[in-house]
Amino acid sequence: MKIGYSLSNNQGMENVQGVIDLAVRAEELGFDSVWASEHVFNVSYVYDRIGSKPYYEPLTVLTYVAAMTSTIGLGTSVLVLPYHNPIRLAKVASTLDVLSGGRLMLGVGVGVIEEELEAMGSPYAERGAISDEILAVMIELWTKEDPVFDGKYTQFSGMKFTPKPVQKPHIPIIIGGTSRAAIRRAARVGTVWHPTALAPDALAEGMDYLKEQAIKAGRDPSEIGVSVSAAMGDTHNHNRYSLGEEPEEIIERSLKYAEMGLERLVVSPNTRDQDQLKPIMEMLAEVVLPAVQS
Repeated sequence: MKIGYSLSNNQGMENVQGVIDLAVRAEELGFDSVWASEHVFNVSYVYDRIGSKPYYEPLTVLTYVAAMTSTIGLGTSVLVLPYHNPIRLAKVASTLDVLSGGRLMLGVGVGVIEEELEAMGSPYAERGAISDEILAVMIELWTKEDPVFDGKYTQFSGMKFTPKPVQKPHIPIIIGGTSRAAIRRAARVGTVWHPTALAPDALAEGMDYLKEQAIKAGRDPSEIGVSVSAAMGDTHNHNRYSLGEEPEEIIERSLKYAEMGLERLVVSPNTRDQDQLKPIMEMLAEVVLPAVQS
């Protein structure tokens, strides 16, 4: 099982250079990947967590990280698809994939904060349908020499689209979310299903449903990976599964995920204290990575 690390771009860190420094250090320590999250407004649970402190845009952060690193994977966990124009997002993502030498992993979701979606001009009730069409548009643009699309929200034909991603057949699509709809979406078009903070028993149920839905969609279930994003320490939410705080607890819970066949565990340090972030990362690299990868 691979171990990724959340860059805490969503934790209200006042010094944005600290976010970049985490990514550089993560590569030095041998982490598989670094991950950045997305919200546009500080609203709802985001405001409850960080108030008016900064929440940095993920693709901008990852582009900077790409220039400062050479091998580490660059993931979004997750972009909210209905916030984006699909053609522009496909262009930005493929450009970043080329700039980074094929390191982008595009984690995506449909969004849950109604007022934020409405402010972005995206009807809350249509977020699932909008997201499905965005994914179809991006795959068309990334994979076809002469892309054509005639959908409800997007139409184009007769124009070339470049650059194509380095990765083939296209940039990995990481489908976030714990709902049955998210799992069905992963079964249809996802490279990986990527729920947040699911306990092992709930994850096992989701994995069984993923296999069932993949077969219904005519796909081999073994072609769809599973990864989990989980926080350390107190999540302040009884519905969120925590990896714990002590190294022994983190190892035990990480190994349980590994035994379930997870492709990757993305660890969030769950703090904006910049004095704690590197020590937490270094503890994970010293203790957890060897235990999980042995």
